[in-house]
Amino acid sequence: MSIYRSPEKIAGYLENWIREKFREAGVKRAVLGISGGIDSALLAALLAKVLGPENVTGVIMPCHSMPIDEEYARLLADALKINTVKVELSQVYDAMTAALAEGGAAPDGLASANIKPRLRMTALYSIAQQQGALVCGGGNKDEITMGYFTKYGDAGVDLLPLADLLKGEVWATAEYLGVPHEIIDRPPTAGLWDGQTDEAEMGLTYRELDAYIATGEGAEEAKAKIEAAKKRSEHKKKFPPMARLPENL
Repeated sequence: MSIYRSPEKIAGYLENWIREKFREAGVKRAVLGISGGIDSALLAALLAKVLGPENVTGVIMPCHSMPIDEEYARLLADALKINTVKVELSQVYDAMTAALAEGGAAPDGLASANIKPRLRMTALYSIAQQQGALVCGGGNKDEITMGYFTKYGDAGVDLLPLADLLKGEVWATAEYLGVPHEIIDRPPTAGLWDGQTDEAEMGLTYRELDAYIATGEGAEEAKAKIEAAKKRSEHKKKFPPMARLPENL
């Protein structure tokens, strides 16, 4: 028996969910980052179908990115007929890292890489505020389970429509909705550095992740990695603790 749900039913449910959330917010427009990856592609397809492509803006945000990323993003935008805005963030990133270095706090490794999604979040909210739109994010259940996202970066959004979808369901639903096969077949990557892939960085395949999340079954090494990542990233999934002063203070 398959661990995956029907892509037709998934698409139908999420279309209704998106429609209701926008109705509740009194908003008709959506803004999202399009990276040329499968998650943002599926999200864009759902938003275009519900809101109309004229009400969806896909933002392309190169930040020392590979040119192929923009090519895939434009392929998607052309296929869906959504609006695009390009915001080149490479010089902004360079200025930010230079300012940190000048102050004696030069970032490296993940601290440096995570500046990129946080700059993108800032750009998305600037555009959304101008357009009276909601910012939508493409985080899926695998990424959220693992904490494989940047706090106040790609997780800084108004809606996460794909949050309960296993990665296999993302692929299947994208195919059902007609996302270009070039994007569906592309190895998932956050594009944080040249040659980076999601599976290599996590040390797990999406097939292993899907199986464990859906059934609790898997190789002991995989289970240990997933549980450790869940515990390590728990703070990312909660609102910051807020001090409450007692009434009799």
